[in-house]
Amino acid sequence: MTTVALIGAGGKMGYRLAGKLKDSRFDLRYAEVSEAGRERLKTGLGLDSVDTATAVDGAAVVVLAVPDTAIGKVAAAIEKDLKPGTMLVILDAAAPFAGHMPRRADLTYFVTHPCHPPIFNDETEPAAKRDFFGGVAAKQHIVSALMQGPDEAYGLGEEIAKIIWAPVMRSHRITVEQMAMLEPGLSETLCASLLVVMREAMDEVVARGVPKQAARDFLLGHMNVLGAVIFEETPGVFSDACNKAIEFGKPMLMRDDWKRIFEPRELADSIRRIT
Repeated sequence: MTTVALIGAGGKMGYRLAGKLKDSRFDLRYAEVSEAGRERLKTGLGLDSVDTATAVDGAAVVVLAVPDTAIGKVAAAIEKDLKPGTMLVILDAAAPFAGHMPRRADLTYFVTHPCHPPIFNDETEPAAKRDFFGGVAAKQHIVSALMQGPDEAYGLGEEIAKIIWAPVMRSHRITVEQMAMLEPGLSETLCASLLVVMREAMDEVVARGVPKQAARDFLLGHMNVLGAVIFEETPGVFSDACNKAIEFGKPMLMRDDWKRIFEPRELADSIRRIT
């Protein structure tokens, strides 16, 4: 059996992954440094943990379920114990993109990240409808990249990715550079920022007298229908009045050079702040 070491198995993300991987075809080793994490694994999943050195010794795959800020430190700490050909699975592109991985050409680096359940979906079960993060009950798409290593290693990495992010619909193969454009560029710097502005705008109209529930219902309903048209989920066109509002509103809200957030230097600066 292929041996997989899960580092940080008792943490918030690691615990989720441990629950997914424990019934897979792989031989799992669970590494957790904190007493609380080890207890959580034991009482919650019935899993015994080992120290990190024992977990990675001879493992074919090492999954780093640790925060972005710790990826470089943890990878450097276990480097001496990694045999040539070992695959490191990283759950976010930030640290690999920033150059925090060991400089060893004989290791394979596989990066994977969930897209999270889409706004437009066919979920009907209550648990799936309320699974906003994904990986519990709601279906989601994923993106993965083989940063370095033999091309045939991609299949193994994708198999593990589909297990830890299940249930998975589409699995997209992209590059680490493209993943960095998606996050933090598209999803956080752009989308999260604009959503925060939208929430602040809702609070502003509430402060100006609109009942909060009415404002929230109105905004979320329009996000649904406008988003469906803009992202071609349904055919449709906006009214002349709406198009005029966009024509006036976009330059009022957005800087002319906002697309520079996707430039390599801007992405590098953003990721450096994260990691």
